[in-house]
Amino acid sequence: MTGEDVAGMLAAMGPRLRAAREHRGATLTGVSDATGISLSTLSRIETSRRKPTLEVVLKLAKEYGVSLDELAGTVPAAEPRISALQRFGDDKAVRPLTRYVGGPHAHKHVLPAVQEPPARPRQVSHDGWEWLCVLYGRLWLALGGQDLVLSAGDVAEFDTRTPHGVANAGSGGPVEYLIMFGPQGERLRPRTLPAPGRMAW
Repeated sequence: MTGEDVAGMLAAMGPRLRAAREHRGATLTGVSDATGISLSTLSRIETSRRKPTLEVVLKLAKEYGVSLDELAGTVPAAEPRISALQRFGDDKAVRPLTRYVGGPHAHKHVLPAVQEPPARPRQVSHDGWEWLCVLYGRLWLALGGQDLVLSAGDVAEFDTRTPHGVANAGSGGPVEYLIMFGPQGERLRPRTLPAPGRMAW
């Protein structure tokens, strides 16, 4: 690995760390409190105005639940793309479908069945753009002041700076949905099929 390779890896580290933090829905202040890394240091690293030390990278990798290879962009291509199911305190199960951070990445979420009508979902906001597609069941999406109930096949796209949260809408069974999350400013680019006899490039 050349000096240029190392410099390029470090330059890309800041945006990857920011993407990992935003994907977790964490704030710089919250990460600073949890890791003991100063707010100014975190901000300067994310904007590539400061190179992170190994100690800082190790702390942040642990806090965000990502590997050093993912942060460095050196995950071997031969590794499986789908990692283990992760469970959270609300019994939600999440399966990452991509192993890198820094660009659009996808997850499959499963919310368990509920016995009683749920409370309005707790909302969070952070930089980024999100696409959500319901695979099974009925999903309650609280988006700002709106309340939407999405069924299988329904899709929602929104700026994650808008407060948002989800819950099982009381379908009598679990809810499965896919989420694709990207950095602020990135959006899906719809493509149409080419005319017969023409190639799409």
